[in-house]
Amino acid sequence: MTLALLFPGQGSQFPGMGRDLHDGFPEARAVFEEADSVLGQPISRICFEGAEAELRRTVNTQPAILTHSIAALAAARARFPGRIAAAAFAAGHSLGEYSAGVASGAFTFADALLIVRERGRLMQEAVPEGLGAMAAILGLPAPEVAAACGEAARETALVVSPANANSPEQTVIAGHAEAVARASEICKARGARRALPLPVSAPFHCALMKPAADALEPALDALPIASPRMPIVTNVDAAAVRGPEEIRSALKRQIASCVRWVETVHLLADSGVTSAFEIGPGNVLAGLVKRTRGEIAVSALGRAADFEKLP
Repeated sequence: MTLALLFPGQGSQFPGMGRDLHDGFPEARAVFEEADSVLGQPISRICFEGAEAELRRTVNTQPAILTHSIAALAAARARFPGRIAAAAFAAGHSLGEYSAGVASGAFTFADALLIVRERGRLMQEAVPEGLGAMAAILGLPAPEVAAACGEAARETALVVSPANANSPEQTVIAGHAEAVARASEICKARGARRALPLPVSAPFHCALMKPAADALEPALDALPIASPRMPIVTNVDAAAVRGPEEIRSALKRQIASCVRWVETVHLLADSGVTSAFEIGPGNVLAGLVKRTRGEIAVSALGRAADFEKLP
């Protein structure tokens, strides 16, 4: 059995996240305590007691999800040490790529925390509120979605492009609000089952994020990166990499580039992965993997109760 470790991204957060891990596993408690100390703010309180609106602020969301994911990983290492140590790949969706980097030993949790807080701030500030938008296109093949974005971009002379290739049936698009609305209309005219506007504060993973990517580059240049214990499958290239500079390059480019999750899942399956742990809040990735390559069995490890379900 070949195992992959998968880590969720923004959108998987929920009020109260991680409290049961904190209370049930001393290893997880130590992670939350480290996060509070490194950030100089009570991110644990935001996770455990914060209102949904507070958690949804990108500058809070990103360190909160990273902390929850690494706390769950610490609990998993304590409970299933042999299985975690034998994992063949790590991959994360968008923000989750930082969790994958920590899990693989490419960089430290403390360094990742400071980077993702800055990443969240820069992504939030890159586009004035209301100027950008995102929408989930359901039931239309990815090439058709890309073609619709191209048509809408030409018509409006604005930015719109695929942002998350999540599953064969779901592609998220992002860009200027007017262009996203026009691309959504074109997708529906071409047979999309639905085009759902998403309640997000900024248009992630498109060219409008280039200022955030540029501003984060000095911090990523200064990030100490080691060779990981296992390959990391990167969002931007959907490639399994081990070189520190390959990892750095991928992290620089991913903010303004599409998350190629479908290709990531295909690479894992084609490389012999038969099972995966989704480590962190929620179970979004389990559903996406099932709809892409159903032969990979994904078990969520985000709540204390999840650990009791596994033999």
